[in-house]
Amino acid sequence: MTRLYREGRTETVRSCTVDSCNFVRAMCDKSKTKEEKKALLSKATDSHQQGYRDAMTGKGIDRHLFCLYVVSKYLGVDSPFLKEVLSEPWRLSTSQTPHQQTDKLDLVKYPQHISGGGGFGPVADDGYGVSYVVAGEDNIFFHISCKKSFSGTNSFKFGKRITQSLSDIKDLFDL
Repeated sequence: MTRLYREGRTETVRSCTVDSCNFVRAMCDKSKTKEEKKALLSKATDSHQQGYRDAMTGKGIDRHLFCLYVVSKYLGVDSPFLKEVLSEPWRLSTSQTPHQQTDKLDLVKYPQHISGGGGFGPVADDGYGVSYVVAGEDNIFFHISCKKSFSGTNSFKFGKRITQSLSDIKDLFDL
């Protein structure tokens, strides 16, 4: 997450909201019209943008919760609230990897220098780590990883699901 202030803290933007879930459910519901799906997508993106603005201006929750956790450990205070909130399994860990962090390389002029970047691993044995890179207007790279030791995950299948989902959204707009 980009910081609004120089030397400011970063914050996490939670993309799984009620509005994003409503959009995803509608995309899987054949009885929903394209117009209904587009309206739900618009609402989900509005919610995401508000969450992003909140995170940038210090109104996020993740760093606050982490600070409370650190202080509780320092003081030796047992918090049932923190125990419950922080014990939730994170089966999907995602992050954007910024592609162009410098103005030294013009990707429009030198598109052959676009790189897929790197990724990271899952934070749970039964989860996925997904890093994505938006490289210009026409390319998105995904790095998907999971542990082979857990038979219920499959990075290749997960990637195919992402590809299908992007195709479904493209079809939603008749592109």
